Amino acid sequence: MALGRVDDFKAKLAGGGARGNLFQVNFSQPDGFNVGLDTELASFMCEAAVLPASTLGTIIVPFRGRQLKIAGDRQFGEWTVQVINDRDFITRNAMERWMASMANHSSAGGSQRLDEYCVNLDVVQFDRDEREIKRYFFKDAWPVAISEIGLNYGDIDSIERFTITWQYQYWTSNTTDGNLGTATPTDLRASSAGA
Repeated sequence: MALGRVDDFKAKLAGGGARGNLFQVNFSQPDGFNVGLDTELASFMCEAAVLPASTLGTIIVPFRGRQLKIAGDRQFGEWTVQVINDRDFITRNAMERWMASMANHSSAGGSQRLDEYCVNLDVVQFDRDEREIKRYFFKDAWPVAISEIGLNYGDIDSIERFTITWQYQYWTSNTTDGNLGTATPTDLRASSAGA
């Protein structure tokens, strides 16, 4: 293959590439508790997120001094978003109440039912024409950590922010199989052939 010219590269970079600032996180409120989450406000105030990693474990099978590597189980890490703190602490207070519903602050009590405190979340990537180009679905998610907010007399030109760390059962996307994403390998081949 030839080294190629900048015009060749430009032709391959269709649409100018995906932009990390064109995204939206969609929140849900748990069914078992009214924690007072304003899902529209939380979506607007969510200023940073990540598209999840895809990780498969590896199983090593020894054979006569060599190692055969085969695909293992899928692993799902935590998911973190960063939120701008609104003046009335609406999103932060809701997250604190949500976590308190699962494990009280002053006692060992809390909900034992996943259907009460788990929700489905998603993050959407858009192109510059505001079309959805990728969506990840997080199945049965719940907040496991809310970060501290630093306070400082000298910090006069900034707005408070905090991170929310989520645990979830698994993710799917609009281009993978599973209960929430519906694309099949045939769909994907047809889609890439038409691109």
